[in-house]
Amino acid sequence: MYPALSVAAALADVGKGERLIYVGSVGGMEEAIVARESALPFRALPAAALRGRGPIQMARGAATMVAGTRAARAMIRELRPAAILGTGGYVCVPLFLAARMMGVPTMIYLPDVVPGLAVKLLSRIATITAVNVEDALPHLGVRSGQQRASFVVTGYPVRAEVFGQDRAACRRDFGLSEELPVALVYGGSRGARSVNRAIAALLPDLLSRCQIIHVCGREGDEEWLREAAAGLNPDLRGRYHLYSYLELEIRGWGLGIPNPQSPTPNPQPPAMTRAFGAADLAICRSGASTLAELPAAALPAVLVPYPYVHQDENADYLVRRGAAVKVSDATMLGDGRPQDGDLAREVIRLLENTSQRARMAEQSRTLARPDAARHLAEILSRLATRSGG
Repeated sequence: MYPALSVAAALADVGKGERLIYVGSVGGMEEAIVARESALPFRALPAAALRGRGPIQMARGAATMVAGTRAARAMIRELRPAAILGTGGYVCVPLFLAARMMGVPTMIYLPDVVPGLAVKLLSRIATITAVNVEDALPHLGVRSGQQRASFVVTGYPVRAEVFGQDRAACRRDFGLSEELPVALVYGGSRGARSVNRAIAALLPDLLSRCQIIHVCGREGDEEWLREAAAGLNPDLRGRYHLYSYLELEIRGWGLGIPNPQSPTPNPQPPAMTRAFGAADLAICRSGASTLAELPAAALPAVLVPYPYVHQDENADYLVRRGAAVKVSDATMLGDGRPQDGDLAREVIRLLENTSQRARMAEQSRTLARPDAARHLAEILSRLATRSGG
């Protein structure tokens, strides 16, 4: 779930959800996600990257931002918000610039360890900057031990359902056995192609040791993954549970519509939250949400950071605290047999070492922040009250 939606839910829980509006970018994917996962009204603003590959792209981006700021000013005049929460993304730039000009208090939230350009800029003009983890503060210019009233560490909002689940019940939801450990492989709604290819190459080796829930994304990988699974012997094939996507809540497929991507028939796939509850080990990228979802589920992980953004720093945060191990995207399968690559070595080591997994799970659990959504909601409420909203 987007952090803003979790905060909106926390505000609704205390009777302050009547006047909430989600603002996204024109043509972005946020509108469909907000419609699917909430009942919030949605408004869109023009937005573009702050830098481009050349002068023409940069000029177009600047023009879009000017148009977006004008539109944001008009929207603020119409809606008269008491406070604004931004969670990064380029749409926050025109919105926060307009809010600053019009005296509306704002809070920018950084879910990752390392901020992008937009959050770096917005943290300079926001009333409050909230961060997921304390390790992010130096990247925003806050030195160790320095007290800054405009910065606060809140954690990352996670659905309450992820915490304290009944593992046996979650496994029954997926038709999993209690006799073998369960590995959860996922890469977000679009998946992670290199991770998917590595898992396909390692299916016989991994399935001889565990069961797999594989959420491969909706970019077309499920077809060739089904083909890879079809070549397994029936015993191993029955341990592989493939989905292109799992809803956070049981909607859509969960209303009885079958998942055509699963190699094992399942007319009512469980929610993604139940996949976290069923698993003993995660194999995934290290986007911002992993800093919260894995601790919430007390789930040890083998992390494969996406190499073109700052996911290594997210992974390192969990690795340093004993909750995960990290494998480079480039060395997952090694230069020889896939079974000799880094991914197979680390995953098999953890699958076969129950005590090590237990230690990592406990370390992960200590990082959980179940009050993150409430904390952010309280700060936003105070900002709104301060402005008279």
